[in-house]
Amino acid sequence: MNKKEEMPRNFYKVNELIFEQTKPDTDLEVVKQMVSWLYEHTRVGPGLSEPSDKALEIMVYGKGGVCSDMAQIFNNFCVINDIQVREWGTTSAPFSRENGGHSFNEVYINELQKWVLIDASLGLLFYDEQGVPLSVLELYQLSRTGETVRYRSFIEGRVIEEGQVIKNYLNTDVTPFLICDYRNKVYDTYLRWARPRVPVFLIHFAVYVIGKSYHYEFPMDDYKKIFS
Repeated sequence: MNKKEEMPRNFYKVNELIFEQTKPDTDLEVVKQMVSWLYEHTRVGPGLSEPSDKALEIMVYGKGGVCSDMAQIFNNFCVINDIQVREWGTTSAPFSRENGGHSFNEVYINELQKWVLIDASLGLLFYDEQGVPLSVLELYQLSRTGETVRYRSFIEGRVIEEGQVIKNYLNTDVTPFLICDYRNKVYDTYLRWARPRVPVFLIHFAVYVIGKSYHYEFPMDDYKKIFS
């Protein structure tokens, strides 16, 4: 659905910087190098709701963004580097304002022949007792049955707070949802044309009306639990 030739040009320029010295031979190491470079060269700031090329520019050269902005630009880098990628979010069910949700990704790692959860904002991976990286559904299935889940950041010197991991992933109220059918080119076009004159929610409604909106899927829970 999202093609390499449709990715904004500045992603290709930054991608050259990411792999300026060398490009690993395995999918997992390629992904780790992308995330490590982004961690070093981007900043945290307010949510952006910008087209992806502008989001990348702001995060690298400006005031930064939030986890959903990082997931957005990470998607594009994966497409450029032929890595299959999904975008996920979490919320609490029932909904709680104390847990505003989180955005992260999942990538298909060919050498492991499986999908692997990766938090591009934290450089975070989860593992089973044998040290095998977990997919999104594997993580939540193990967590809900009380089995051991290990996690660590592959970014040197990056310390992950336990409370942050519990809030975003391991809390019993957390439910994951998959973001489906997101067309980067479509949203980039609408956001570039309408921002900042039109509120973001109206832009998303316009894309919904033309039938090219994304939607959410809840593979583990009934979404109605959010509103209970």
